[in-house]
Amino acid sequence: MASTPIYKVVFYNQNQVFEVFARAIFQSEMYGFIEVEEFVFGERSQLVVDPSEERLKNEFAGVTRSYIPAHSIIRIDEVESEGAVKVIDLKPGEKSNMVPFPVMNPKPE
Repeated sequence: MASTPIYKVVFYNQNQVFEVFARAIFQSEMYGFIEVEEFVFGERSQLVVDPSEERLKNEFAGVTRSYIPAHSIIRIDEVESEGAVKVIDLKPGEKSNMVPFPVMNPKPE
């Protein structure tokens, strides 16, 4: 393993599944959130440009820390090196094996 761990974070956000890489992840002091810091993207010297990677780079440009709701997290893996980041669009009505974690809403009193 590398001396500085790298984590692959897969999470659900507005009918999309984001797959990003980061160097720091921990439970937030805000209840129900995971903090993700130090995003890692591929080298800019590549000849082939991936549109979903560019979209994520633009979305997280200037972001030092992101708070992701814990119920949106699909998976977190510690990996040996970063890979390509991805955005997967989930179309309404399309069958998918990804299901958001069930959340119990309190009954109003």
